[in-house]
Amino acid sequence: MEGSAVEAEGLVKTYPKGVRALDGVGFAVEAGTVFGLLGPNGAGKSTTVKILTTLTLPDEGRALVAGHDVVREPMRVREAIGVVGQKPGIDPDATGRENLRLQGDLYGLPPRVARARADELLERFRLADAARRIVRTYSGGMQRKLDVALGLVHRPEVLFLDEPTTGLDPEARADMWEEIERLAHAEGVTVLLTTHYLEEADRLASRLAIVDRGRIVAAGTPDELKSGLRGDTLVVELAVSVNGRALDAVGRVEGVREASVDGRVLRARADEGARAVPAVLAALEAAGVSVAAATVARPSLDDVYLRHAGRTFGAAEAEDVRR
Repeated sequence: MEGSAVEAEGLVKTYPKGVRALDGVGFAVEAGTVFGLLGPNGAGKSTTVKILTTLTLPDEGRALVAGHDVVREPMRVREAIGVVGQKPGIDPDATGRENLRLQGDLYGLPPRVARARADELLERFRLADAARRIVRTYSGGMQRKLDVALGLVHRPEVLFLDEPTTGLDPEARADMWEEIERLAHAEGVTVLLTTHYLEEADRLASRLAIVDRGRIVAAGTPDELKSGLRGDTLVVELAVSVNGRALDAVGRVEGVREASVDGRVLRARADEGARAVPAVLAALEAAGVSVAAATVARPSLDDVYLRHAGRTFGAAEAEDVRR
């Protein structure tokens, strides 16, 4: 872990009624990179961030942020980090500039420095024209940009972004992605990003850890994780849900493996997906299983999640909603 901006080892956190939110989470984040914690809601991502930002204590394990122990040196950690939570930290009844200056005051910046930093961040996030407007009049994307700017006022070494683009429209989300990339690549800020968007993790994270039910089930660069899945992904949409017959039929096709069915969607892996499709369709037809559509694609992070968690990302999200 030498040279890491964030180090976590064996983190365990249990809430009342025996809810084990974290079950031995550990990872390291290289300085000046974007690291992603990817997982469905309820996987343990936010609990991990709460521990790393000193908002809650772990039951077991240890963690260092910017070289400081989160339990023994919480004040040193807080001085070194910026935090942007899922819920906005802005004052909706103040202007954009007032929000930033207040944040500078809270961190003890001299008034002149706080004013200059506020103006700098307003320009960077393209909010200068709205600097004197009350924040409640901002769009959702503008408010989220201001929220991130607040976390940067004191020039932190490590910035924690907890689900930063949830609820944003596609254009605002793309703008946020560009800013996050620039923070790491141009300014050397270490960014720890939690997300449940597969595309977001794939694009932004130099390395990521996939979290499921309080455990890290896979870690690496997005390309490493996807290349670890040999072959192509076959996705077959069935006309009706017939799990047993469909799996039996596909299981007899040579070169096709790891078949699973979720509702009316059958997924499998094949070394040469395009060549395997006709055989798969013929096997399903022979078994009396009607097919609505079939596609072939290179491995995705959803396929990685399926391999290591035993269910698709969408199924995990639906499970959390039911809970």
